[in-house]
Amino acid sequence: MDEQKYFQEVVSLIEEKEINRRTRELQDNSDTLYIYWQIGKCIVKASGVRATYRSDLINKWGTELSLQYGKDYKAQKLRRMRQFYLTFPIWSTLSTKLSWSHISEVMTIQNENARNYYINQIILNNLSVRELRSLIKSNAYERLSNKTKIALITDKDKTNLTLDDMLKDPIIVKTNQRIDKLNEMAIHRFLINMVETKFLELGTGFALIGHEYKIIVGNKIFRIDLLFFNIELNRYIVVEVKNREFSPKDIGQIDFYVNYIDKNIKKNIHKDTLGIIVVKKKNKLVIEYVTNKIYITTFKVEETNL
Repeated sequence: MDEQKYFQEVVSLIEEKEINRRTRELQDNSDTLYIYWQIGKCIVKASGVRATYRSDLINKWGTELSLQYGKDYKAQKLRRMRQFYLTFPIWSTLSTKLSWSHISEVMTIQNENARNYYINQIILNNLSVRELRSLIKSNAYERLSNKTKIALITDKDKTNLTLDDMLKDPIIVKTNQRIDKLNEMAIHRFLINMVETKFLELGTGFALIGHEYKIIVGNKIFRIDLLFFNIELNRYIVVEVKNREFSPKDIGQIDFYVNYIDKNIKKNIHKDTLGIIVVKKKNKLVIEYVTNKIYITTFKVEETNL
């Protein structure tokens, strides 16, 4: 009988996992994750046509397996293994950096693009489960510039990332100060300081090169609010912060900075420099004339513990 055949396969998988368990705890997580995926596959195959949900089968297996191998194999856990396989039917797409706790968290996300985005963030930023929950709570995916066609990346395949895949709108800036009591210059400095420390809000792989980075052109000194190098994108990123609505003159200013970095600092091995303008409010009509080297996003200040 097929059902019994698959049950025996599950038993073999569990025994393979449980033997030398203490040794396995010192190895990477992929072994355990793969066993759970295989168990999920067996449950689906044993359930018959179109992966019919079989609560009777899951309850029966859960009772027998938990008695022999412990609470990790109760019916509730088996249901999640089944969902694991159905959510990720191709094993090769999953990273070894994911833990079962990560998988359990992202499986609750129905939108595939959103789920892929958060999995990619785990891989790129080595997120703990706690950090993952915090990122989800911040609605990071909903604040992305580009929310479509987000493909899962592997541990080594990060070459197709773009700033569109990273940049959020708005960038959340949290403070315990009353912003309305600060003058405009103080607010600008405050925002620069906050953006400087919120690399994950800007995206993945940002390394700060300089704050109010000084450049000299002719006899004049100019200061770039923030200059980053993005390791994943292999390019410099110029960031200008404006405590107001986006203006056409901002394009000329940041374009000037981007061209300077390209001509004077960028090496041949680096990709062309990009610019990010962080503003209080966008002007959709003006944005139509922005070049593809410049990105525009907004900031939102959240006052906490006041």
